[in-house]
Amino acid sequence: MVLKIAQISADCWIRMPAEFTMISKAMMNLERVVYVLDPTFDPNAVIRAEATNILALHTLHSFEPGPVLTRAIDVKEFVERFPVRVNKILDAIGNNELKIAVDAIDEKVLLDGLQKIANRITLGLILAALIVGAALMMRVDTSFRILGYPGLPAIFFLLAAVAGLILAISITFYDQKPRKKIDDE
Repeated sequence: MVLKIAQISADCWIRMPAEFTMISKAMMNLERVVYVLDPTFDPNAVIRAEATNILALHTLHSFEPGPVLTRAIDVKEFVERFPVRVNKILDAIGNNELKIAVDAIDEKVLLDGLQKIANRITLGLILAALIVGAALMMRVDTSFRILGYPGLPAIFFLLAAVAGLILAISITFYDQKPRKKIDDE
């Protein structure tokens, strides 16, 4: 049973505490000891027989005067304060003063980040187009040459390399980490 619980928790990505492992190890050791002492012992039958007694004891314990009175006092206080709380809520609604504060995401930071991502993707596409265009133009034979290569594609390659280098430097050194929102109100 303990192994089945561990398997189910692992399937559900729930990490069991270390104590559970110790309990399972102790249960396995006890099972072996009980088997050595009495091979005919059936722990499931004993558990079934004692389960009703244990449940009855816990039920009786929950009806002792202390816990029952504590719960009764809590209910009494809740019922006494309920009309006042409802009146406050209804007054706030009637006076248009009801406010619900939701601490979600900072939209400005999110939109700035999305804008930065869109700009980087666009620049990457432009650089890719420059490289592909320059590669296709390399086959065109022209009299204008730079270091033995056709001139215009060489300029495009150079522009793409410089822009890529500037983008890499910008990302590496000048990107700011997102700042946490500070409420001045």
